[in-house]
Amino acid sequence: MALLTAEWRRLHAARRKRLMEMVGTEAIVVLAAAPERVRSRDTLYPYRQDSNFLYLTGFLEPDAVLALVPGRRYGEVILFCRERDREREGWDGPRLGPERAGAALGVDDAYPISDIDDILPGLMEGRARAYYPLGLDAGFDLKLIGWVNRMRGRGDGRAPQEFLQLGHLLDEMRLFKTEPELRLMQRAVDITIDAHRAAMGAAVRAPRGELHEYVLQAEVEREFRRNDAQPAYASIVGAGANACILHYGANASRVRAGELVLIDAGAEYRGYAADITRTFPANGRFTREQRALHDLVCAAQDAALAQARPGAAFAAMHEAAVRTLSEGLLRLGLLKGRLEDVVAGETCKRFYPHKTGHWLGLDVHDVGEYRIDGASRLLEPGMVFTVEPGLYVPADAAEVPAKWRGIGIRIEDDVLVTRGGHRVLSAALERRAEEIEALMARV
Repeated sequence: MALLTAEWRRLHAARRKRLMEMVGTEAIVVLAAAPERVRSRDTLYPYRQDSNFLYLTGFLEPDAVLALVPGRRYGEVILFCRERDREREGWDGPRLGPERAGAALGVDDAYPISDIDDILPGLMEGRARAYYPLGLDAGFDLKLIGWVNRMRGRGDGRAPQEFLQLGHLLDEMRLFKTEPELRLMQRAVDITIDAHRAAMGAAVRAPRGELHEYVLQAEVEREFRRNDAQPAYASIVGAGANACILHYGANASRVRAGELVLIDAGAEYRGYAADITRTFPANGRFTREQRALHDLVCAAQDAALAQARPGAAFAAMHEAAVRTLSEGLLRLGLLKGRLEDVVAGETCKRFYPHKTGHWLGLDVHDVGEYRIDGASRLLEPGMVFTVEPGLYVPADAAEVPAKWRGIGIRIEDDVLVTRGGHRVLSAALERRAEEIEALMARV
């Protein structure tokens, strides 16, 4: 497991140390692992660890709690986790157990989760503040409140008097990616590139009339699993007018001859997400109208990427994309008016209703502020985000000529800010129309 190597133990320890320095010796940090979730009756969803818990520990099991107690004489980092249980491990798989957690995770002490009622309140005593993600897990919220009320009921005044949200501190830390993180993100991206290529090949090889969206989804996710990854989010495979539905999820329609297919899919590798979108013709050749809009979206992405550099505002990428799309839509006749009026009036939203990107990391829509003191945040080295302009002309858009209706296009790549500018992590995947046609002609 990549997150339990010596390199990652050092990284997790450094993160915990930095967090404890930020909160100070009068505080305690309490963080619970993600609970297991019921899918139906006695069947659970596949388990996914809470991203913040993963960020600080690398631990993948449920029923665990991390406590950080800065300045504590007998150990600052305490983990509560499940005990070893031969019978349950025969059903559910191996457990680390408290006996092995110290060495495996680099924590100071590890106790059975069953002992938390007796131990954690004592760790909280004398701490003026408690940092905790309130509202994330209602069950654990009640436990925490119960411990505090019990302490206060004794009348010794040593219970925390202030509860503060933990998220904003970890959000800022997580926004800047380290080299070990970037290696995992690049691996997630590389797997995703192979998956998109596999889907393009499957589309062009399919017998006419026999291709469905779910077949392409299966091709994508087969590549994920074949490479020890899993979907970072629900894959979107929209053919024809379905591509105009931003969060389309049915993936069940037949792909008809001459239609475009939009695939928005990303692998998650060791907890880190990729997020890539490509739009391609099912038969391998763009029509004139499809090519015109695809070229325009490419140009908008180029304009946005030109703004991806240290010191530039995050919003500058969206502004550049909107201006380019507005110019093109005016030129093609899908919008009318003066360019400045169209841009100022955000008329482009009719065909481009979303923003041009988002942070990327342990979550596909990763944490981090987009605005600081009311102004768009300035980009800095180590930030990773998507750049994803698009155009969506609904099938019922009666105000535009019929030849444009039902065309949906999005092009999305994953980008790292570097000291000298940026690096497109997904640059290897064919993006321009001529590149896509050439790929589909040879697969």
